[in-house]
Amino acid sequence: MLWRRQAECPVRPVEQAWIERSMDWLVSQFGTTRLSAEVVLPTDDYFPGTYRGTRDDVRAVLTRLCSHMEIDIARIDLEHDEADDNPELSAHVPITTAGTGAAGHHRLRDGRSVIGIRDDQAARPMALVATLAHELGHVLLLADGRISARQPDHEPLTDLLTIFFGLGIFTANAAFDYSREARGAYAYTQTSRLGYLTEPMYGYGLARYAQLRGEPNPQWARHLDTNPRTFLKRGLRYLAT
Repeated sequence: MLWRRQAECPVRPVEQAWIERSMDWLVSQFGTTRLSAEVVLPTDDYFPGTYRGTRDDVRAVLTRLCSHMEIDIARIDLEHDEADDNPELSAHVPITTAGTGAAGHHRLRDGRSVIGIRDDQAARPMALVATLAHELGHVLLLADGRISARQPDHEPLTDLLTIFFGLGIFTANAAFDYSREARGAYAYTQTSRLGYLTEPMYGYGLARYAQLRGEPNPQWARHLDTNPRTFLKRGLRYLAT
């Protein structure tokens, strides 16, 4: 007799419990109408026009995200921070770098939200959208007084909010990035982890999101990179058991 192996959750029990509890909390805060809103895709339908990575382009992306997340852009001050790397040095010396966390910041100044974005993020549209979505999440959670910055999980909760607001494709795809670039006679390699959730947590968060939306086989999953899509599918199989 053949026994069918039970589907396993792609995250640890403590992570599973936190994701499910937090997603339910987001539903209670923002409602089922927001839950059923469209999922934003990395296509010209959502981000039309030619993207060159200029500061005007960054402002245009911010404007579209504010509209999608129903945030008044008049509340936002956008600042630009210089990149951390040194291209002149790396043209002569092979450099390998690794980074973690967010590539932007949010703070309150005179009752307004100030969002800072590193200039090097502008060259990576997927990471730019992920970073802006995360910082706008701070507007909804911190600036609007839904949570306190002293809450230990406020950063990962903000990442989960991007999933709830239909922007999880961008934050999941940007969670881990490897790039290699030739500069002069040497190669410059960089790995970065963007955000505060792991790829398995993004995958299970997306699975829980799809389940709440009644999507056992979400069509938007094809836009995910291999790792988060794999964890999403594992999560959906587990939730279906």
